[in-house]
Amino acid sequence: MQRTYFVYILASAPFGAIYIGVTNDIVFRVMEHREGRGSAHVWKYKIFRLVHVEEFSNPSEAILREKHLKRWRRVWKDELIEDLNPNWHDLFDTYRGDPLLP
Repeated sequence: MQRTYFVYILASAPFGAIYIGVTNDIVFRVMEHREGRGSAHVWKYKIFRLVHVEEFSNPSEAILREKHLKRWRRVWKDELIEDLNPNWHDLFDTYRGDPLLP
């Protein structure tokens, strides 16, 4: 079975503080952030809303994309989010699968 790798953007609110990361388990990683076991920056600024996700089959490509996005100007990042998620909705339940799970 081939693994999937995710480049993700978390936001505190629309146009608020953001965090860009890469993982092979998007549900576990977002839960780590929300429980304070991820980045200290994420916890400090309450950056918990999953607003953008890109999937890759190759880990090297995912890492390169993450590094590329981190170098982008903020306005470009906001436009990327708004292209597919104009209301900055939290996409976490889309990846979690069962909305009744904690």
